[in-house]
Formats: sequence, C-alpha cells, structure tokens
Amino acid sequence: MRLLRFRVPRWPKTKKAVTISSMPKMSEASSSSSAPSNGALSFQEVREIPIAESDEAAECLAHAFAVDEVAMYFIETDDTVNWSPQEKWDMHVRIMRSIVKAHCLKGLVLTVGPNYGCVALWMPPGKNMDDTLTMFRSNMWRLNHKLSEQGRNRFKEEFLPLLHKTKKEVLGDLDNDSWYLVYIGTKPEARGNGYARRLIEHVTTQVSGMLWRLIEIAERCVTCTVHLTVVDK
Repeated sequence: MRLLRFRVPRWPKTKKAVTISSMPKMSEASSSSSAPSNGALSFQEVREIPIAESDEAAECLAHAFAVDEVAMYFIETDDTVNWSPQEKWDMHVRIMRSIVKAHCLKGLVLTVGPNYGCVALWMPPGKNMDDTLTMFRSNMWRLNHKLSEQGRNRFKEEFLPLLHKTKKEVLGDLDNDSWYLVYIGTKPEARGNGYARRLIEHVTTQVSGMLWRLIEIAERCVTCTVHLTVVDK
C-alpha cells in the first residue's frame, strides 16, 4: 500500500466568504422530509441517496463547505461585489445541487447521520459527469448563465481542468480504474461522530487489492477537502 500526497497551488484568497452566521437555517419542512421511513435507527446506517433526495444532500454539502475558500472561489469575485449575502448563498447551494444531481446520475451518493448529517460523492471507475446528457439533466449547464463572468471562467477554465489534470498526472494509466471521492462533507452540528470515516470505509472495504492514492488534501479552518482515489490492482 502506497500513499502519495501533494498539494495543488493554493487558490487566491477570496475577499469575504459566506460565514456560518449569514447562512439561512434549514427549514423545518426540509428537516422532517429527510427522515427515512424505517425509523430513527436508519440514521446510523450508510445508505445511497436517490436523485429525489439530491437537494437535501446538496444542502448538507453547502453547509459543510460554507467557509471553504475553494467553494467560494467561484462566488467571491470582483464582479459580484454588489451581490447580497443571500444571492451568494443561493448560488453556492445551486452549484452543490447540480454537482450532487450529476453524481446521482453517474456516480454514487452516500449519506449517514440524521438529516443528511454527512454526504459523500463518489465517481466509480471509468465514469465521469462531463457528458452532455448528464450536464443537461443535472442542470450543470445552467451555471453558465447563473455564475458571474469571472465565476464562470474560474469554474470552467481553472477549477475543472486543474482537477482533471491533477488526477490524470497522479494516477496515469490507473486513472480509469479508480473510485474517486469527489466531495465529502459533514454539517457543523453532526461533526465528531465518525460519519465521514464511515462513508469512506463503506466503499474502501468493498474494493479488493486496494492501492491508495491521496490526490489532494487541503485543510480548511472548519472543514477539509479531500480527494481520495481507491484503485483495483
């Protein structure tokens, strides 16, 4: 088992991130609708999220990455200085919703904990969410019209190409044989329960002959962005 670690160049610091105090609270309707029908004990079980629950899963990730510099990199731009905090939060949630929907369609979305306490987005070997049909069905294409001009350029011309390039450079010929952990996040109130570890182990324990490659790890003040790849070999 080998561990390979490196850091990608740090993104420029955003002027001001959306803070926890400025985030809208989850509605009671959203919280109550997230309970599985088979009782409270189900909250402690890892389960796959269908696309019908993608918005609730996206809200978890939005709260988990609310002060993440990378997540805010597409929103805190020079041409959004006149956006209100609510407009910036809504865009942050919109991005997460599109990404989660795309993974429901082409990947694996897992959750554990009450009210979608922790959510992980996995992309299976040989899969990606870049095809036209998935971009359309997940509403990713709408981001071209909703993001500001600078935000759109950062997302399409900087962020996505760098992720693809980094993954390919590290894995090489193993790129198409890997399980890729794209996002994993825990809501602030659900942290400290080992939920993230359980979502990772749910996949890694099912992969035999594992070769681990840590593609990117960037520590943040509240959360941690980890891109982890498990490769059959």
